[in-house]
Amino acid sequence: MLTNIDSLIGIVGVVGDLVGVIIIAIGLITVSIRFIRNLAQKDSNAYTTYRSGIGRTLLLGLEFLVAADIIRTVATTPTFSSVGVLAAIVAIRTFLSWSLQLEIEGRWPWQSRN
Repeated sequence: MLTNIDSLIGIVGVVGDLVGVIIIAIGLITVSIRFIRNLAQKDSNAYTTYRSGIGRTLLLGLEFLVAADIIRTVATTPTFSSVGVLAAIVAIRTFLSWSLQLEIEGRWPWQSRN
């Protein structure tokens, strides 16, 4: 029974990774097509909109990738080593997410929208 649960958890983790990668890939393609269309229409905000779209795509994809890592690490038999690796991965991805959020909105998440 335990091996079935471990297998299911492994599959859920792989699906989470796959969904994160698909979101990033489709998002980048979609945002790039919009960017080219905006450039053709001589939109002065094309570059700003493009950067914002890429940032949002990466943020959403990163959320799925972090969730998949957490599921695989914590739901299976966690060891001190695997939890440490997970903590490092989550810290790095959290830093990336906050950096992207700052790039997109021009403010930290805890700052008010003035």
